[in-house]
Amino acid sequence: MSAEGAGPQPGPGSEPGPLCPEHGQALGWFCGSERRPVCATCTGQGGRCRGHRVRRVEERAEELRNKIVDQCERLQLQSAGITKYMAEVLPGKNQRAVSTASAAREVVIQRLSLVRNLCESEEQRLLERVHGEEERAHQSILTQRVHWAEALQKLDTIRTGLVGMLTHLDDLQLIQKEEEIFERAEEAEGILDPQESEKLNFNEKCTWSPLLTRLWATAALGSLSGTEDVRIDERTVNPFLQLSDDRRTLTFSAKKSKACADDPERFDHWPNALATTSFQTGLHAWTVNVQNSCAYKVGVASGQLPRKGSGSDCRLGHNAYSWVFSRYDQEFRFSHNGQHEPLGLLRCPAQLGVLLDLQAQELLFYEPASGSVLYTYHTAFPGPLFPVFAVADQTISIVH
Repeated sequence: MSAEGAGPQPGPGSEPGPLCPEHGQALGWFCGSERRPVCATCTGQGGRCRGHRVRRVEERAEELRNKIVDQCERLQLQSAGITKYMAEVLPGKNQRAVSTASAAREVVIQRLSLVRNLCESEEQRLLERVHGEEERAHQSILTQRVHWAEALQKLDTIRTGLVGMLTHLDDLQLIQKEEEIFERAEEAEGILDPQESEKLNFNEKCTWSPLLTRLWATAALGSLSGTEDVRIDERTVNPFLQLSDDRRTLTFSAKKSKACADDPERFDHWPNALATTSFQTGLHAWTVNVQNSCAYKVGVASGQLPRKGSGSDCRLGHNAYSWVFSRYDQEFRFSHNGQHEPLGLLRCPAQLGVLLDLQAQELLFYEPASGSVLYTYHTAFPGPLFPVFAVADQTISIVH
């Protein structure tokens, strides 16, 4: 492209702009190959920029202005996102850490009260860990707040500088500042958006103690199991199961009972049954005698558990409504929502203790004879929850 004989001329009374050092003419063109302003002679026959990609200074300046506008809009959106993160997410994280730490303290104190004489030193150790974890989470949140406040300030400074260039510089000055513009844009791009981080959350695992769990499970089962009158709701009993008169024993029969009336609460396919009592708050424990059965399931289920049909939505452990410990022959596992975790037990438990701590959102399976914790599961359980049972071989019984 040639621009010989063309180019902007200074108007009457205006001061001439910078001139081409080689030809003494106005710098009215921009050479894209050399990335610098040039005059019309530079682009013409014999000029050093002949054959290069050249365009008018006004066009190049307009392109840079558009880039600055786009960058300013991105900076504004990024600043808005960080501001929202600081205003909405970080305070919530801090409140969550404080409230979760408070709940963790209560869990530790309540459990240790059952075995106070044996583990006073354990109580102190765990409370210090809770406090330390709370402080760590709090300090992480404060550090994040400082970091993002500095990021906001830096973004504001960059944006103010770019807006100043956009406002106060003429075309040539703007082009001469191109490298600085790109440097500032790269600096802004280096400020990443806030990301979710576990460092900002209270780690509830800090209260985990094998000693405390075993002592607590023993004490809870010893003091609660048998005192709660857990009985089976005969309306829910599958026709292949026989229920004892005291409504604590289920016996599997290969022959379907004709005595069972059709009931909307009854499981019509899988050999399941629910207890009459549901739990929505507090700590609850019961023990099941399972020594006579090689195929059973014991756990808890939501009242939303479907009762009709052979689908997985009615099968214990295969849906979102049930959490069960199961045995089939010599295989043991914990099941929920179709996820099955094998449990490598060395021997078959004669009794199975179930502890449901709805305050700590914990379900624990325990063997009273050995004092062994077989499996622990934490989740935000939907309430109310019912003790649930299934048996496909001989008999299981609720111990009273």
